[in-house]
Amino acid sequence: MFRWCHSFLVLLIFLFQVEQAICMPNHSAYLFAYFTGEGLQNGEQVYFALSEANDPLEWRALKGGHPVLVSNVGTKGVRDPYLIRSYDGSKFWLLATDLKMYKSGMSWDTSQRQGSKSILIWESSNLLDWQGPRLVKIAPDTAGNTWAPKAIYDSSSNEYHVFWASSLYPAGNSNHNGSTYHRIMRATTKDFITFSPATVHIDSGHSVIDAGVVYDESSSKFYRFSKDERSNGVGEGKSVDGKFIVQEVSDGVTGKWTDVKVGIGKGSIKQGEGPLVFKNNLQNDKWHLFIDEFGGRGYVPFETTDIYRASWKPSNNFTLPKPCRHGSVIPITEEKRKFIAS
Repeated sequence: MFRWCHSFLVLLIFLFQVEQAICMPNHSAYLFAYFTGEGLQNGEQVYFALSEANDPLEWRALKGGHPVLVSNVGTKGVRDPYLIRSYDGSKFWLLATDLKMYKSGMSWDTSQRQGSKSILIWESSNLLDWQGPRLVKIAPDTAGNTWAPKAIYDSSSNEYHVFWASSLYPAGNSNHNGSTYHRIMRATTKDFITFSPATVHIDSGHSVIDAGVVYDESSSKFYRFSKDERSNGVGEGKSVDGKFIVQEVSDGVTGKWTDVKVGIGKGSIKQGEGPLVFKNNLQNDKWHLFIDEFGGRGYVPFETTDIYRASWKPSNNFTLPKPCRHGSVIPITEEKRKFIAS
């Protein structure tokens, strides 16, 4: 009886490993989507880079460093591209901010009052051939802008949560004048075509932007990264951690969030935004955090083997595309890497 049970257990373990091998492809490279900045004529479009083999710190820009995806809708500008793979791996979406600042004659203040209420969405089955962009309104009429959309799949509800930053104004204030601040908004979708009505996800009483969520299987926790948009300093409306990154932790996407660490990046960069977080393909406990040193070097990489305690340290010996600003990284297979590179 014991031998039969042991043999059956071995068979179950083998079948589980086979299922895991089938369902979880061997990721051996990374794809990086980014924009290059409002100071360049084509800087507010989508650029791609491939990692050199499985090294997340060595990158080669695709298409000779020219845009891969260009918007012809909305403002005809693209910022903050975010790549997400469908839960079953059958397709990919790229979400982005509909905003063009280059020679637009628009101030940053105006862009937050009379900006787009839509995001841009592309769709692909292979990361090479893309359909779109579609201009999709997801922000309420009381919003003055719709910045930096990011998404995560929630298996508990079988839907995707989409986050973005909007400055909100009272209903009836169509001119969107007066003082306000950025909240992080949230909507859900199953197909990136139809979205639920937007709700407020973060309201800190001061501006917070660039929020995104990742899930760590090792700790069974969700981690949220965002930018404290307050001015850096001491005094009313300021914070000594302003213009740097905040990390929070929760048991669920819509659960209670608790600060893990604030002021991430201080002492290593002048200021930071657009936190880009992804897991290392080779080392299960290793995570990478790219922080956009806006007004400076662009993305600067950090890393940790203890995401639970947010023990981030600057990475050494890296080669990133120049320039590269707020974007996203996803793991891909070697087959996909060769296909995209071709």
